Amino acid sequence: MKKILIIGSQGYLGSRLTDYLLSHGYHCVGSDIGFFQYGVLYYPMNVPTLNIEAKNITEKDLKDFDVVILLAGISNDPLDNLNAELVYDPTRDYAMRVAKMCKKLNVRFLFPSSCSVYGVAYGLVDERGETAPQTPYSLNKLQIEQDLSDLADESFSPIALRLATVFGISPRIRFDLVINMLCGMAVAQKQVILNSDGQAWRPHLHIEDACQAIKCCIDWDYRDGKLMVLNVGRNDNNYKILDIAELIASKVSGCELSFLGQSSIDDPENLVKDRKIQDGVDKRTYQVSFNRIHEILPQFNALWGLEDGIENLIEQLKYWELNEAKFKQRDFYRLQQVEHLHRTNQMDRELNIKW
Repeated sequence: MKKILIIGSQGYLGSRLTDYLLSHGYHCVGSDIGFFQYGVLYYPMNVPTLNIEAKNITEKDLKDFDVVILLAGISNDPLDNLNAELVYDPTRDYAMRVAKMCKKLNVRFLFPSSCSVYGVAYGLVDERGETAPQTPYSLNKLQIEQDLSDLADESFSPIALRLATVFGISPRIRFDLVINMLCGMAVAQKQVILNSDGQAWRPHLHIEDACQAIKCCIDWDYRDGKLMVLNVGRNDNNYKILDIAELIASKVSGCELSFLGQSSIDDPENLVKDRKIQDGVDKRTYQVSFNRIHEILPQFNALWGLEDGIENLIEQLKYWELNEAKFKQRDFYRLQQVEHLHRTNQMDRELNIKW
């Protein structure tokens, strides 16, 4: 059985992916320094974990693995007091450092990227379409893809998976992702609040399908000597934000849909922890084609449609007794947790942990 190293194993996707791969019989080891270790909705399966920052991983740490999956990094965009270059340049540097070691050691390398690299696109855009990253986060993803493409040759064939916006239950759930956030509002507050007209398009991907796609790539002996880029999702999961909000509100009894500034909740900004959502500056709108992954990896079968996935998430949030206090917990919001670590002097401006 293949031995897998998941760098960033205690994050939203990492903790669910670890559980998924362990349940499918893989030998998994995690690597994480615990930025978000306390944002726990329920506890994941136990997995051996290296307490090593990604930038400090060595060849010795990697040499016994068959596949490395690089999930570590700061999601979304930096807050005002954290310069974008200070946040994302180190991510690009250690991604390439790890990739070069994997190349030297003949270890396969998987990089979960993001469909947000498309930024603004009208009509279905595929992997050959133009990219237009609108944020430092999405630009960083695209830059790492380009670096991996330059590094690829007959001895190294990395894979970049451009994931649609992921949603669904996880041991360390994030409530700064649109569907998770709106479902959390509905369950915890009986109100779904939008800050815009909701006309922007987004593609969405259930977290279990994201895990399945990664598993398919682990099993795939891809050796073509160039970077393989694949969009991951379902064509019928491209939705407008407003349509999603209306669907979620309809699934929770007594839930109302309102708009920021029109809400009956006294302090609605506390429900929306993502700074760019609060400020209404997110200009992204794009629809994505996922035909290619189904052609190249026919064994990949994205099982979760949007409505079924939302119903499952709401059911799970109720099962785990999500309430207002837990929904507002800082640890479930990536940038707010990073800001807290920085403000309390547990992290420096270059994201070096001091514990």
